[in-house]
Amino acid sequence: MQSYVKKILTARVYDVAIESPLDHLPRLSRRLDNRIMLKREDLQPVFSFKLRGAYNKIASLPAELLAKGVICASAGNHAQGVALAANTLGCRAVIVMPQTTPAIKIESVKNLGGEIVLHGDAFDEAYQHARELESQEAL
Repeated sequence: MQSYVKKILTARVYDVAIESPLDHLPRLSRRLDNRIMLKREDLQPVFSFKLRGAYNKIASLPAELLAKGVICASAGNHAQGVALAANTLGCRAVIVMPQTTPAIKIESVKNLGGEIVLHGDAFDEAYQHARELESQEAL
């Protein structure tokens, strides 16, 4: 258990993520007769917990893979997490998003340094295109 806690406390994700607070929810706690806490991941730089996984994965890549860049398919928060993580680590990030992605999400990813590729009307089409680009561009 101690090694697990140590991994949490020393995770590289804290290079970009904040230690978000836990808020007690008294009314819900009373209603459910239990102590209910809310983890405030909405306070993260990309307003989501998705940054944690994206950063941990990208930060763990060997230098030769990091130099090639990363690619993902996403229509939202994961895309922002990947863009911020890659930008922080000095790595290219290609983000394939469905053409139906809201403009605010697209702009957010661009502002975080992601290269946007719009493809398809749904996630599955964007994902398939990302896999094709992964092979073509060796990402």
